[in-house]
Amino acid sequence: MVAPSTANAAENGAGFYLLGARGPMAGLLAPPGTYFQNDTYFYVGELKGNKQLPLGGQIVGEVDATLIGVFGTGLWVMPEEVQGGNLGFTAIVPFGGPDIDATLSAPRAGRSASASDSIFTIGDPVVGVVLGWHEGDFHWTANASLNVPIGDYQKGELANLSFNRWAGDFTLAGTWFNPEAGFDLSGAAGFTFNGENPATDYRTGTEFHAEWAVTRHFGQEFSAGVAGYFYQQVTGDSGPGASLGDFKGRIAAIGGTMGYNFKMAETPVSLTLKIFQEFGAKNRPEGTAGFVTIAFPIGTPPAQVK
Repeated sequence: MVAPSTANAAENGAGFYLLGARGPMAGLLAPPGTYFQNDTYFYVGELKGNKQLPLGGQIVGEVDATLIGVFGTGLWVMPEEVQGGNLGFTAIVPFGGPDIDATLSAPRAGRSASASDSIFTIGDPVVGVVLGWHEGDFHWTANASLNVPIGDYQKGELANLSFNRWAGDFTLAGTWFNPEAGFDLSGAAGFTFNGENPATDYRTGTEFHAEWAVTRHFGQEFSAGVAGYFYQQVTGDSGPGASLGDFKGRIAAIGGTMGYNFKMAETPVSLTLKIFQEFGAKNRPEGTAGFVTIAFPIGTPPAQVK
C-alpha cells in the first residue's frame, strides 16, 4: 500500500530510506480513501575485520548491531484527480531502536575500548506526498518524503533511532500486474538528499537506492516471490565530523516475499512477510533484514482499482 521511507554507508552506517520497504505492488497507489499500515522491521548485522564506522560522533569497529523498529504509517488518498492521477499524503512515526556492541577506536577518558548501548524510543517522523497513475495492467507513482529531525536523539551515544538531520527522498516506482496471469513485476528507484547533523558536524552524501520484486499470485489470497535491493552512495560524506573521509557506501540484498490477503469482519487486510540477505557491503554493516507488514483501510472499504 505505502512504504516507510526511513534505515545505508553514511553516518551511523544507515540512511533514512529503509531499504526493502518497497517490493510487490511498489507502483500501485491505493484507491481514494484512508489507510493504516504497520511495518515491523528487524535487522541483524555486523562490521568485522579492520573496517570502521562513524557512530554517535565516534569511530568504532567490530560492530554487532540489532535493530527492531515499528513504523506506523497513515495514508490519505484524495478522491479528486490531479494531473490525471490520484494524490495521496503520508505520515510515518517510528518506534524502537538498535542494540549496539562495538570497539571504540579512540575511547574517551574513563571509557573502556569496548562499549555497548541500546535504546527504545521514538524516532524522527516522516511526511510525504505521492502521485499515482493507472493504465490497464500498469501502475506507477512519484513519491517525495521528508525526514523531520524532532525525534529523540542522544548526542554522543552509540544507539539512536533518530538521525538528527533534515533529509529528503524522491522515488519513482512502477508495477505491471496482470490478474489473469497472476504475475506482479515491480521496481522502484530514487535518491536521498541529506542535511548536516549539527550534533556531530557530519553531512551524509547523496544516496541512490533501488528495489525490485517478482511475485506470483495464487488466487486472491496468497502470493510468493523473490525480491531484492541495491544501495550506492553517489557523493561523499563531508563536514568537520567526517574524519573517515567521503566514506561512500554500498550494499546489495536478495530474498523472498510472501503475502496473504484476508478479511477481518468486512475490512480487507493485507499481510506481507519479506526477508533479505545482504552481500557486497562497503563502509557499512552487512546482515539479514526482515519486514512483517499489515495494512488495511480505515472506514468504508474503497472500490478496487480496475
